[in-house]
Order: sequence, then structure tokens, then C-alpha cells
Amino acid sequence: MNKGLGLVLAAAMPFLAGAVTPFPTFSKPYAITKGPHEHLLASYFAISSWSPDNRYVTVLETDLNGRLPEAGERCTLGLVDLQNGNTFIPVTTTACWNFQEAAMAHWLPNEKDTFLFNDFRNGRFVTVILNWKTKAERIIPHPVSAVSKDGSWAVSINYARLSLTRPDYGYAGPGQDPREAVEWPEDDGLWAVDLKTGEAKLILSVAQGRSLMPPTKRVADKPGQPLAYYCHTVISKDGQKIFFLARSVDWFDKAVHKASPWQTTSFTVDRDGKNLRRCFKDGWAGSHFNWHPTEQKMLVTAAWDADKPMFKDRPLWCQVEFKVGEEEKVRRIGAGVLDQDWHCIYSPDGNFMSGETYWNRHFERPWVIVRLEDEMVLPLGAFFVPEAYRQTYWRCDLHARWRDDGRQIGFNSVHEGSRQVYMIDVEGLSVEGMGSDE
Repeated sequence: MNKGLGLVLAAAMPFLAGAVTPFPTFSKPYAITKGPHEHLLASYFAISSWSPDNRYVTVLETDLNGRLPEAGERCTLGLVDLQNGNTFIPVTTTACWNFQEAAMAHWLPNEKDTFLFNDFRNGRFVTVILNWKTKAERIIPHPVSAVSKDGSWAVSINYARLSLTRPDYGYAGPGQDPREAVEWPEDDGLWAVDLKTGEAKLILSVAQGRSLMPPTKRVADKPGQPLAYYCHTVISKDGQKIFFLARSVDWFDKAVHKASPWQTTSFTVDRDGKNLRRCFKDGWAGSHFNWHPTEQKMLVTAAWDADKPMFKDRPLWCQVEFKVGEEEKVRRIGAGVLDQDWHCIYSPDGNFMSGETYWNRHFERPWVIVRLEDEMVLPLGAFFVPEAYRQTYWRCDLHARWRDDGRQIGFNSVHEGSRQVYMIDVEGLSVEGMGSDE
């Protein structure tokens, strides 16, 4: 625990008399995986890893570290049985994975013992829907980027195109056409995928976002060309809207995995591709994000007041909250204290924000819980990052996610020397009807 951080935050946060929501209590972190192999949760931050009955957690197992996965290189996808001594159960393998978003595994709430994940099959990136007990599987011919809460549909993006500029998030190999010669493709962007039929529909092309995104420019002495793309998608809890990041670069060099600094625009759009809205004004960009559990409201890390001269050389990253359609009423969370790029997620009851971020000068990753009604802060700890895990492409972000009933938080960490999965038990934050211990 970083006690200094706790003292600073406690002194700086305002206290509003009459606050009625007590903080939950949190256990010490404990590992649910162990060596000799390394492990990570099988999806991106904020995505629940627990089975509908909360017994199993989806986890990747690998011996790879110190480089990116190569095209076709597989790792093991399995389950940790929380009711049987945290036993790891190997289930299958996948060749569509990375250290940031893993294999984008999601449990399907209406199909018993069934989860989906991305894989490379028969020369293309696909979604595999697998009943892990019967081994029955269905193949959806598109990789998923986000899945609706009811498990009926998903958003798909071009992971091969993403790999050109963000190889730590894309997939290597010929699984999709990256369209690398087309800056603003009209036939690629956000796809809505029916997870029953496998039918996919392009709902918003990259070209359709062009007028709302910053202009690009060619750089004569650099390889590649300007490239625009969509990434980091998430569906609102009611299934009606999609938040996503639109990014562009002026050049890229796929041979050495480098690109120019990207420009980012945060968007929301209806599930049918209509009503495209920018979340912020020019320069605010966008990084991490989460939908509120009951409202069309969001937490987003953004470059607050980036248009002011004092922030042109150093964006002031902070968490903001807003309702879709009322973006001009954006609220800054923890002004002056929480101003950095946190992975921000709501608690399942919407009363708290969990925020964990990049390492500080001590190579520790701070983690805090914020009570949103008065912005009081509870530090959860600070987690050391050994030198072997400090390179960007194979770093180990904590990437916390809350169990649907609020009784556990899961995360990845290397503070004990290797990449493993950890849990924190939570008391005092129970959400009725969301998850079960049965």
C-alpha cells in the first residue's frame, strides 16, 4: 500500500456532510493462478471474467514474455475453478490474443457453460462460441470487439488493420484484409454481428467518421501513409449504443511496429450506426472508458481543456463523466488529485469508480476507489512492476474488472515476480439479481 498516496488523496478530496453511501471493505489481494506458467484474464479491462454462476473465471496460460505473439502462435485458454482450490482447467487454445485484450473472452448469459473468444481458423480471424463441457462449438466468421450484455450481438472491428499501428492490441497474421493502402475505407469500420446467425452488417464506415476527426498529413521521409481506424468499442448496458475510439496516424512502419503519435476522437453511435456523436471538443481525445450500469452515462479518461495553451505540450489527463446527449455538461472527477490516465470502471451499483493506472517513479501501479457522490478516495494499494514487464507491448496492466454482484474484483499483476491473476473479495457492495454464488 502506498501510504503517501492515501494521505494526499484523503487530504485533497472534499467531504460532503450527509454522504450516505459507505465504502465497501476490500480484502488483501490473493493469487488464483501460479507458476511455472504465466496467466492473465482472458479479456480486456471492465469485462466480467466470471461464469454466470460465478464459479469459473476465463484465463489465458502462456510461457511467452518479452515479445509480441507471432502469427498463428497459440496459448492455452482455460478456466480457474474458484470452488475447487483455484484449479486451472485447460479448455482449448487460441491464436488471436495479446497481453492487453487477451482473447476477448465473454460468457454468454443464456447458454449454459458457454463462452466466446477470438481465434484464427482456416485462414481468418473468427469468433468461437464454445460449450466448454460438451466441446460443442459454433464459428462466427468475424472477431468480436464488444458483446452486448444479453449476449445476442457483438461489435466487430478490423484487428489486422489495428495491428499496423497498435500491435499490442491487434492480431498478427492474414486473418483479415487490413486495407493498408486505403486511408479512409468505405467498406470497413464498425460491424454489428448477430451471434445466433453469424450475420454481420457494416453499420459505420471509417469514411463516415472523417468529417468529425482531425485531418491527417503525409510525411515524406516516413514509411506507410496516413491511416484511420476504429478501436476500443463497448456496448451500453441496455444494448442501444456503442462507445468507440476513432484514431488516425500520419505514417506507420509495420516492419518494426512503429507509427506516428495517433490522434483520437471519442464517439458514441446507436447500434444501427445512426446518431453518431462526438463526446468531446477538439483535442480532448479519449483513452479508457466504461458505461454506467443503469444509465446511458459514461466515465472516460480524456485530455481535459486540451485547447488551452497551458496544456498543448502536456495534456491534462483526467476522468470525466457525462450523459450521452448532454456532453456539454461533462463532469471532471477528482480535479487536481486524480489527474492521470486511469482505467476507470463503475462499481456494479454505479456508486463508485475503480481506477488503476500506469507505474509511477517507483515502478508501482496505484489503485484507488472513488465514491462518486462526494469524490472521497480510498487507496487500494500500489503494485510493483519488475523491469521485465515494463516494455509497452508486453506490459502487464492491472486491468481490473468487477464481478456483476459486486463481491469480487479480478485483475492481472506482476508484483510477485510473474504475470498472474489475482482476486480481491468485496463486502458491503451487493447488487441484487446480478450474479450468484450458487
